[in-house]
Amino acid sequence: MEEQFGVRNVIGAPVATTRLAEQVLVAIPPRTAKFTLAEWKLSNDQRSRNAEDQQQLADRILTESQRVRDETAERASVLKATTDRCLSERIGDVDYNKKELQIQRKEICLELEALGMYKARLCDCLTSLEGAVVIVRKCLMLRDGRIGIDLVVDEVESALQQEITTILGGQSLLKRVLEQLHEQMRRLRSTRYLLDRDLQYKQGAIDIDKQNLSLKSTDLCLSTYEGYANLDPANIAAEEYNSYSTNNIISAAKEVTSSRPIKMFIDTILKQVVDDLWTANKRCNHAFLERIEDTQRMKSKLEGMHFETTQKIADMQSNILLLQKALSDREGNTALAHTRLGKRAQRVGAELVRDPPGQALYYECEMLRHSTEQLQQMLQEATASLRYLLQTQIQLEEDINVKMNTLKIDEVDCMTLRETMSYNVY
Repeated sequence: MEEQFGVRNVIGAPVATTRLAEQVLVAIPPRTAKFTLAEWKLSNDQRSRNAEDQQQLADRILTESQRVRDETAERASVLKATTDRCLSERIGDVDYNKKELQIQRKEICLELEALGMYKARLCDCLTSLEGAVVIVRKCLMLRDGRIGIDLVVDEVESALQQEITTILGGQSLLKRVLEQLHEQMRRLRSTRYLLDRDLQYKQGAIDIDKQNLSLKSTDLCLSTYEGYANLDPANIAAEEYNSYSTNNIISAAKEVTSSRPIKMFIDTILKQVVDDLWTANKRCNHAFLERIEDTQRMKSKLEGMHFETTQKIADMQSNILLLQKALSDREGNTALAHTRLGKRAQRVGAELVRDPPGQALYYECEMLRHSTEQLQQMLQEATASLRYLLQTQIQLEEDINVKMNTLKIDEVDCMTLRETMSYNVY
């Protein structure tokens, strides 16, 4: 038995060795070195001192940062206030010069208007009353240019025919005076052009400075210049600027003063009076004004109707877009309901029951179909209404154009021509 047991142990030993070789061996790391208590205290002291140093440094930086922020903010505020004050003063100075130029410009405009009246008087004398007949006939010819329903035989046409028969003639040769007048008016217009240009430049400078004055540091439209060119290209001295505006004002005053003797000279040579033409002239002008008022009143009425029609067109177009959107939305709702019904139709067996959700979906599909039909019907009606509104708008625009053409002929063309027939200037 012992031999058998011995044999078993010998035989079993290799078996145990084989099983241990098959197991996974785990490597255990060596133990870390331990620190002494003195090293622990030293490390903690160093960390504490480092933390205190960093905190003190941070406190100094925070204090210095606050001081720098306050100093730069105060400096920026002072600089901005100084610049704002300079801009305000500059705006006031430029505005004062602008007002002085405007005064001179107004004087020139008044003088040009007065010389224009004298020119009309001289032209009446030079063209003679035969020229007045030509003007009246030209008015008749222009009024033949009316179109549509406005091409009507009215009181204006009758008054023009009567005026032609009542015009008397006489002629005075004033070509030299007229040439002098033309030259003076040309000089006045040239001076006015210089004033207008100066006023335009000054208004532009005022607008820029006002815009700069209204800007804030928090505005989103600000930008930083990073170019190499000079950001301030101003190269005109203040003395040169002041002399430029002063010369314009002096030149304007000189031209206004030079034109006054011409008017006195014209007044001395215009002596003829044609009182017998006033009655026909006033009657014709009165007929023109009444006809113009009637046409303007009708044009205003048509424009009001056109405005309302345009609003209706806009409302109808918005309505059509809303209807189309509603139809598009209903298509999505219909597709959703149909999809749900289709998915529920895939149930099998006893689950394919007619339950409340199925009835609700069926009812939803029917109502959506009915809603779609209603929307389509309304879309057709809205489209037809829009088409009629557009036709009405075109008709109103044609009528308004007819009235505008008539007003242009009567109020602009004819009345402008008749302004040269001021017989009282004789």
